[in-house]
Amino acid sequence: MAMGKGKLSKTFIWILMGLLIIGLAGFGATSLSGTARSVATVGEKEVSTDAYLRNLRTEINAFAAQAGRAVPLSEAQAIGLDRQVLAQLITARGLDNEAAVISLSVGDEVVAEQLLQVPSFQSADGSFNREAYSFALRNQGLSESEFEEQLRDDTARTILQSALVAGNTLPDTYVDTLLAYTGETRDFTWARLTGSNLQTGLPEPSEADLQAYYEDNIASYTLPELRDITYAWITPEMIVDTVDVDEDAMRAAYDERFDEFNLPERRLVERLVFNTDADAADALTRLGPDFTFEDLVIERGLALSDVDMGDVTPEMLDGAGDDVFAAETGAVVGPLPSNLGPALYRINAVLDPQNTSFDDARPDLRGELALDRARRVIETLAQSIDDELAAGATLEEIADTTEARIGQIDWFPGADGEIAAYDAFREAARQLDEGDFPEVMQLGDGGVFAMRLNRIQPPAPQAIEDVIDQVSQGWDTREQTAQLMVQAEELAVTLTGGATFEDVALTPQTETDLGRNAQLADLTPGLLRAVFEMDIGDIRAIAGIGEVVVLRLDGINAVDRSDADIEMLAQALRNQAANSVAEDLFRAFATDVQRRAGVEVNRPAINAVHAVIQ
Repeated sequence: MAMGKGKLSKTFIWILMGLLIIGLAGFGATSLSGTARSVATVGEKEVSTDAYLRNLRTEINAFAAQAGRAVPLSEAQAIGLDRQVLAQLITARGLDNEAAVISLSVGDEVVAEQLLQVPSFQSADGSFNREAYSFALRNQGLSESEFEEQLRDDTARTILQSALVAGNTLPDTYVDTLLAYTGETRDFTWARLTGSNLQTGLPEPSEADLQAYYEDNIASYTLPELRDITYAWITPEMIVDTVDVDEDAMRAAYDERFDEFNLPERRLVERLVFNTDADAADALTRLGPDFTFEDLVIERGLALSDVDMGDVTPEMLDGAGDDVFAAETGAVVGPLPSNLGPALYRINAVLDPQNTSFDDARPDLRGELALDRARRVIETLAQSIDDELAAGATLEEIADTTEARIGQIDWFPGADGEIAAYDAFREAARQLDEGDFPEVMQLGDGGVFAMRLNRIQPPAPQAIEDVIDQVSQGWDTREQTAQLMVQAEELAVTLTGGATFEDVALTPQTETDLGRNAQLADLTPGLLRAVFEMDIGDIRAIAGIGEVVVLRLDGINAVDRSDADIEMLAQALRNQAANSVAEDLFRAFATDVQRRAGVEVNRPAINAVHAVIQ
């Protein structure tokens, strides 16, 4: 069925424009010559080799722009760009075939209207430019009839897609259920039982008790995989005291940073700019004990950080310097000029001049220059060490003949201290294999290291004798929790019978209006989950670690649907659900279309396209 100009909405037109712009993204691409015309067919519709070539190049170029470098075809294939492009084209042509089967099309007037709206085909005055139109199509390897037929197919496909994805809604029950889950809150009362609440003392565990606990919790007493690593390393700090720094170099550095060591008198200032002097003067008269400079800033819709100038010198204040520097700390002066217009200035502090002589600056200058010199020394030494390692020298020999230090570590993820504190070392240790030859690597602070993996010790339990204190403490904690749980369950029965928390010698605390994601740092993990599983009046005992919480649910607070934020969330959930349904429908429909129409892929033609790109 043909559709006239008046039947196609502006939304569809703009969707088509987007598709068209994407299609022209490969501007300047050459067409594929040869006998193969298509890389795939769906029913009666072909995926042309030129279309596959253009779209694949477009995707590769887009990925290259994102990566900031050239991307070879092999890398694009490795991440699946070629398969993604082919799948998209097959899906599109499947819809084109379905549109043809059901006689869905648009008239010439609609195609003409779309052509007139493409900016690339327009002159400077907005009129249609046939030369620009022809030029663009020639660069795409398309004739006008081919392009217009493609545009007609795109339009029909868009109509078909829109019919599938538009107007999908889910019943209110769906959104209401999600809102109830995310927005409902609870009121509850709780009390904590700890070791001080035990009615009897803990028994003494026997050796058998401790052995059983140790075996039940063996993972807690198992050492991780350990990597026995020998390393040689050198950092600027290790050799900084041995580096000579020339007096002239320190003097030159001081002269270069003279302004840093010798600071003039400054003020910490805030500036509030106005349109006119009259506006600024009026604002100044309003200031007093009940209306401060901060109030004036807030009244303007600003924050103090927006008007903070930091520390300034008179020269930085555009003619206002003398007045500002003459004012006392805390004063507001103005109207005074600024580069943005009349302004009020508040003086927050006076910073006295700071003058550091060369002699006073010498220690800092020497330390900085020595570190820089040490880094250059290490940079030169690193190449020499790398050459010696390549020639067969051991790490121990390197340490004997250079300033590098030898070390050993039983490394595991989470190890820290000294060299293990460096990210570069941790990453290298994680990837190191037995048999890898040592090589020089950078530490990130100018230091270098090389490493050798001696052996890998698999995860292994520690002997119970080595962890007997931890095992004993763990057994006590478990036993204490178990005894408290028995007491708490008895108390829960009493409370259910009508007693109050105070009646059973518990100190209750009340929480109100807490949601599922509330943060309760001092309460037992899992408590909130239990709260949302309970009915009003329910009482439950929740076990923690060495403690138990007795909990009573006091109230269930429904979602406030009159709250603007809740309504915004409801609409977001509706949209998300509708979009999800639309995607599922489209995916199912596209799959069914391809199944009914049949899909054939021309692998030799695809390889030919890839050969052109390579």
